[in-house]
Formats: sequence, structure tokens, C-alpha cells
Amino acid sequence: MTSDIPTTTGTDDLALAPPPGCPAHGFGSGALKRLYGPRPLDLRSLYEDLREEHGPVAPALLHDDVPIWVVLGHAENLRLVGTPALFSRDSRIWTPLVEGRVKPDHPLMPHIAWQPICSHAEGDEHRRLRGAVTHAMKPINYRILRRAVYRHAQALVNKFCERGEADLVNQYSEYLPMAVMCDLLGMPKEYNDRIVHAARDMLKGTETAIASNAYIMEALGRLTARRRAEPHEDIAGLLVSHEADLTDDEVREHLRVVLIAAYEATANLLANALRMVLTHPGFRAQLNGGQMTVGQAVEQSLWDEPPFSTVFAYFAKQDTELGGRQIRKGDGLLFAPAPGNVDPRVRPDLKASMMGNRSHLAFGGGPHECPGQDIGRVIADVGVDALLRRLPDVQLDCEEDELEWRESIASRHLVELPVRFVTRPQQDVEQMPSHMPNPPKAPSWELPLAEPSPAAPTPEPEPEPVPEPGAWQRFLSWWRGY
Repeated sequence: MTSDIPTTTGTDDLALAPPPGCPAHGFGSGALKRLYGPRPLDLRSLYEDLREEHGPVAPALLHDDVPIWVVLGHAENLRLVGTPALFSRDSRIWTPLVEGRVKPDHPLMPHIAWQPICSHAEGDEHRRLRGAVTHAMKPINYRILRRAVYRHAQALVNKFCERGEADLVNQYSEYLPMAVMCDLLGMPKEYNDRIVHAARDMLKGTETAIASNAYIMEALGRLTARRRAEPHEDIAGLLVSHEADLTDDEVREHLRVVLIAAYEATANLLANALRMVLTHPGFRAQLNGGQMTVGQAVEQSLWDEPPFSTVFAYFAKQDTELGGRQIRKGDGLLFAPAPGNVDPRVRPDLKASMMGNRSHLAFGGGPHECPGQDIGRVIADVGVDALLRRLPDVQLDCEEDELEWRESIASRHLVELPVRFVTRPQQDVEQMPSHMPNPPKAPSWELPLAEPSPAAPTPEPEPEPVPEPGAWQRFLSWWRGY
């Protein structure tokens, strides 16, 4: 099998000249661009260069100059993920892998290598595994979940509210999703600094990434064994007890997928939503004025800064056409939400509000659409709301253009988000976040006051009537779990 995209090696230049007779000559410039390099790349600009040169589907090169198609168009991305008869997530049919051009130590192999999980499966096997995952998530009570997110957010803000400054990436957005996911999976006691750092380290692909992955897998293995012995109605317990009869390895692997995908996506989403609120005066004004909800601000963030820039990968099951390009059987294609969301055919004006429009690509689509997207939305929504309730005067503590990003093909991660605010006291984590201190609680051992003597009764003032809360306030209190 052959590919329309050539493989070339032996140069560090971004633009590579294809060999004579290569089909890439038909694309005009006769050069392919690398999606990696020894120096940081501005992938946003690179994607726009590819769009201008090749249209909605462009050839490019991965690490080790492995050929790949990048799907840049919004409609083309939807067709890619929504046509399982033509495109598969099973990398075992990928021509460069079959021909040995993708080495076992390829930097992207952890993302590309086939695994016995629902996101790589098809047909009956996909239905069996995906059915177990969706069954395990279905009983989630989102009212209780919102209250849990508020509780964890309160605990995190308590750690820095008395200092007047914080880094909302490394002290808030990277911790809140992991705390909530550990609760949902059934391992709240495993939540600590170490598991957060292990997840972050594994996703960065550092020299210690393998050890970090082993630590997380060991924790998930203990959880699986515990749920075999002690059934429970959490995600791990429901996976173990599902009629699909998952093995321990299948349970553990799917717990890893749920934990890491939800953590990475939601940490990025929360950080980006907070950045948007802090750096765009219009968003803050609309939130304060009631013209926009936090949830709508989160959706705008999903358009402008999706948690995953691209997803590895889809593979052509037969010769086909996509975006005017001839795709050969065995070719690999990157599903690319970041460039797809800014396709000028669907967003001619990037400054225009996308309020109420959920047709972004942030959570994929088709049979492999993210099953936990509503969990991510709740964590981000409540995470932003809780912070603004506690620290309504929070401001960015640097110029917007000083913010730094750590970018890879897979995602664009904010390095830090420094803020300042007026210092405030800690609050009871079980109470609704507020910029006002919690009212003091009377000690449970306090004795009641002595009753007045019957001979000298003391008249008590008439209590002032307490106004009944309106229907909207009652609904909000119920929705937030209070």
C-alpha cells in the first residue's frame, strides 16, 4: 500500500522538497511542512498557511517525517468523525505503521498505538465497550455533581484567598478537575498533589512519563480490585458490574481513558475560560450584567480555544475523497478541532459572538464523540462561577501578551495565569461561595439563656417578616445544590 503523502528524512528545515514523481508536487508548492521541530512552532499560523496553500485538507509531516493529512475544514472534520464506514480509529491499518516507518519509540506512539478501548474499537466490540462506559456515566446526578465542584473549588480557593495573589493554572484549574474525577471514579482518597503531578507529567511526555503512567495505572488497578470485592455505584463500580463483563485490564484501561481525557480537557477548558473572563472586558461586563451566563462563556471558549487542538488519529479504510483530496486506503488523518473551529466558511468574523452555538468540534463527533463532555462543562462552569463569587475583584496580574503557552500538536496549554485580588478569609467548604464571610456558627455546647422571671416578663420585639424568595432565586438555589 502507498500513500499520497511522501516521507522524507535528513533535514531540519520546516519546508521539505519531495522526491521526484511524488504526488505532493500536485499540491502546488512542492513542499511539505512539519508539525514538529527543535524549536517551538506557531501551529495556529502554520495551520492557516496550510489552509491557504492546500484548502480544507492538507498534507504534512509528523515526527520522524511520517506523513499525515491534517483536516482543517469544519465540514470535512465532521465528515471524518461521522463516517465510520470510511474512517477508523484502528491504527493497525495505517500504511506507515504496517510498512515499519513508524518506530516503536516514535514520540506519538502512546497516542497512536492501538489499545483495546472503546475509542479504538469498531462494530460490535465498540458497542460493547462504549455501552459499558456510557452506562457507568449515566447515573451521575448533575445537581450533586455541581455541589461537589463548589465544595472542591472552595477548598482550593481557601489555600490562596488570604494571600491576595495566585496562579490560577497551577493552583486551581489543574487541581479542580482531578479532585472531581477522583470522586466520580470512586477514588477520593487517591486525590493529592502526586496524582495531579503524575497526570501532568505523563501528558507532557517527559523522561519520567512512563513512571508517572505506572503510578496512575497502579492506583486504578487497586480501585478495580476494590470494586470487585466491594461493589459501589460509582464509575468504577458500574464498569465492573456491567453486563459487558469487562476484564480487569479493560476496566483499568477505560478508567485511565476517562480520568486522563477528562482531566486534560477540563483543565485546559477551565484555564481558557478563566483567561477569557479576565482578559476580555466585554465578557466580564456581560457576566456581571446578566447578559451572559458562565456556561455561555465556556461555550465561547470551546470555539476559540478547544481543549485538544488535534486528536490522533483516524485512518482511511478504503480509497476515498475528502476536501477535494484523494485519500488512499491506509492513510492517516488528524481530526483537528482548533483549525476546524476557525474555518472562515463557518466563522468569517472571529470576533463575532458564538453565543448559543454548540456546533464546535471541541468534543468530537460521530460514534467516538466524548461521552463525558457534560461533566467537563459542569466543572468549568462551576469552577469559574465559584472563583468569581469568592473573588469578584480578581484581575490579571500581568499584561495579556505576557501570558505563555506550552504548545504541542495535541493541545495548547496555558503555562500560568497570575492574578491579584483583595485578601479574604477562608470559608466553610460546605457553604455556597460568597465574597462575604460565612456567618459564625453558634457552638453546639452553648447553653440556652435562662428564661425570664414570670414576675418581670421581658417583652420580645416582633420579628420582622422575612421576604419569601422569588421563583428564580429558589430555582437557582436548587440547581446549585443549596
